[in-house]
Amino acid sequence: MGLNATPSSERVHVSFFGKRNAGKSCLVNRVTGQELSVVSHIAGTTTDPVKKAMEILPIGPVLITDTPGFDDDGELGEKRVETTLRTLRSTDVAVLVIDAENFEGEIAGSDLKLVQMFEDKGIPFVIAFNKFDLLSEEKYKELNSRVLGSENEILVSAKNSDNIYELRELIGKICDVKKDMPIVRDLISAGDYVVLVVPLDSAAPKGRLILPQQQTLRDVLDANARAIIIKETELKNTLEDIKVKPALVITDSQVFDEVASVTPEDIPLTSFSILMARYKGFLDQAIDGAKKLSELKDGDVILIAEGCTHHRQCDDIGTVKIPALIKKFTGLDLKFEFTSGGSFPKKLTGYNLIIHCGGCMLNEREVHGRMKKAIQKSVPVTNYGIAIAYMKGILERSLKVL
Repeated sequence: MGLNATPSSERVHVSFFGKRNAGKSCLVNRVTGQELSVVSHIAGTTTDPVKKAMEILPIGPVLITDTPGFDDDGELGEKRVETTLRTLRSTDVAVLVIDAENFEGEIAGSDLKLVQMFEDKGIPFVIAFNKFDLLSEEKYKELNSRVLGSENEILVSAKNSDNIYELRELIGKICDVKKDMPIVRDLISAGDYVVLVVPLDSAAPKGRLILPQQQTLRDVLDANARAIIIKETELKNTLEDIKVKPALVITDSQVFDEVASVTPEDIPLTSFSILMARYKGFLDQAIDGAKKLSELKDGDVILIAEGCTHHRQCDDIGTVKIPALIKKFTGLDLKFEFTSGGSFPKKLTGYNLIIHCGGCMLNEREVHGRMKKAIQKSVPVTNYGIAIAYMKGILERSLKVL
């Protein structure tokens, strides 16, 4: 998979923040080398986050985001600020852009608030003092002296493209480069047969596999193992035909029980959702959350959260299949609420359980942020596949390989 094909969830998210007219958009255009954002002297030109996938060495693939001014006001301005805060949830590295010409010697106001949020959330950040080409000689010397004594501050001129390369280098320097986490390759060996069961129902994307299936397949190939991709209807014959016991069978959660009934007990079995929960770092939390399905009571409220947005089919797994399965499993009168994409409730009070998708479209920081928020509010969380495995009585078996 080339750098341009790297999914956004696997990229380091670098977001530019600051006041209106600090020059964020112009600076983003210089960093990306494209006229990505509209530039104007009119404050508040950027009304929605603008994103661009690219590469910054030594980080590798990144997602650059230009955000609206954080000092925006009025009813519409408040909504723009809210979109900026949502961007913060998935930000791995922040760039605070400050208008050097209007800088009074101390970071204050909305800029200071942003710095405090970066620090509270543990987000590494760069402070880029833009428009230094407009400074008087005296003010330039003063600000340059400050920057030289800092590890994360830099003078830039988006207008003249000064220190753009140095800014990229600084972003790479302060970024915690992601670890090369395995999805499945640590569970298998070179030469192993791995069977991937991929149902192609009406919800399957036309002409391609969904992201967890793609990523798992790539990880199998990286392990120099042998991948066999089939539909659930072909599993029984495939296991008989290959004459070699597979090291692992991985299935889509929607056909978990069907696959489990066909796969002999001596062949390890798990699901894409379980592997993704481990990959995203919330497997233990999701296992504990699934057990809460047996403790629900009449009237309890369940939030079903999906990380992507798509056209929902009549048999959609999140809004149709899982609620129906939970009702059948519990026999209770339950209430369900749904969110998708970047939306996630500010307050989790009132929810008795959260069932999240695998999170393949969300980066690690966004997923961990959601999980941390649930822990803080004592709301149990699980994901689609683990919930299904638990209700089907095959969770214990599907975890043995881990």
